[in-house]
Amino acid sequence: MLPVTAQEVMEKAQEYHVKFVRLQFTDIQGSFKNIAVTVEELERALNAKISFDSGVLEGKYGPRQQDVFLKPDPTTFQVFPWRPREGAVARLICDVVTAEGTPYPGCGRSKLRDSVKVSEKTNLELSVGAEIEFFLFHTDQQGQPIPRPHDDAGICDLTPVDLGENARRDMVLTLEEMGFQIVSSHHENSPGQHEIVLREESPLSMADKIATFKYVVRTIAQRHGLHASFMPKPLPGHSGSGMALNLCLWQDAENALFDAANPHELSSLAGGFIAGITDHASAITAVANPLVNSYKRLGNSELDRVLKGWSEGNRNSMIRVPSQRGVDTRIVLRSPDATCNPYLAVALIMQAGLKGIEQKRPLPVSLDEDVIFDRVPRNLGEALEALNQDEFVRQILGSHTFERYLEIKRLEWDQFHYDVHPWEIERYLTNY
Repeated sequence: MLPVTAQEVMEKAQEYHVKFVRLQFTDIQGSFKNIAVTVEELERALNAKISFDSGVLEGKYGPRQQDVFLKPDPTTFQVFPWRPREGAVARLICDVVTAEGTPYPGCGRSKLRDSVKVSEKTNLELSVGAEIEFFLFHTDQQGQPIPRPHDDAGICDLTPVDLGENARRDMVLTLEEMGFQIVSSHHENSPGQHEIVLREESPLSMADKIATFKYVVRTIAQRHGLHASFMPKPLPGHSGSGMALNLCLWQDAENALFDAANPHELSSLAGGFIAGITDHASAITAVANPLVNSYKRLGNSELDRVLKGWSEGNRNSMIRVPSQRGVDTRIVLRSPDATCNPYLAVALIMQAGLKGIEQKRPLPVSLDEDVIFDRVPRNLGEALEALNQDEFVRQILGSHTFERYLEIKRLEWDQFHYDVHPWEIERYLTNY
């Protein structure tokens, strides 16, 4: 059983002979970071006495940064299973707070906590699952990744074609030992590409697990002499990696998305939730697909996932409602990728859906009816413009996070344009 109090964490650390504890947190761009303390400092850490510069969280250093503090969540205590039992290493996932103990405005985990509180007021409970794709690449003699996939296998292939099966199995076993519920795993469509599916949990728990998942997968891959990458589109001419989110609403322990009496057997709550997400889809895309490279994945295959709408059978839609009904009714948001900050992405998706319910928005027309729909932004620049114009998303993120995120991503977009890329050299150097 996981500890739920600081005292229980102290007792578990002693029981498992823990020597080091990693205080983990996610920065504004979605990178998992940590400050390690010895077990002798654990009590101070649990009392939010470990400080660091806010620039680490926001990716910007200067004279106006401030001291912020890590506030561990006792329920996230885990001993890493790949470490020795004597002198073991554990982790705690942390919120970031001010010296006064209030949530720091740049903490994404706190934003998601706020969104969960909003849903609790509606008597609705959201559960979130994730289908996370990634690539395994070879490494050179120095352990650096090289752009050569680990195998040439395809969708659901087996050994000996699927050379990543052993590494993927070790990833699953390690994740399960850390409390993950794994639905399935398999080789994906592209060479060296894999998928592991996580069962639905509460939004905050799932965001924690997505952040941890990326860390564990990359660690196990490294132990196999490989490099795991969540880059959305690393291989030209092949499908990219996404992170489909399985969303379900519950009310009084009943699936609130299902209504046998309605068209498509979807409730009015389902209609409002879908409409709310599509209303703010362009701005959400700037957070759920945060890299220049993210847009090389969107709109570059037969399964585009780019149309701002929903469907049961049209794979070009960003939202799909699988055919199962009753207790298994769910909404799948297929457009995000795993490079996002999961706390900010899930908070925006949840709040947008709840806003659609609050406004009693009807279920939009399905893409299965071959109507003309808008698409999500074609590049990071378009997405950032949509983000900048969406006052609702600004409100959810808060002005501090909103403005800092825009600043970081606009700089990334500008740098991409100012750089000279191999495609330009190949196309222009000789001919012009």
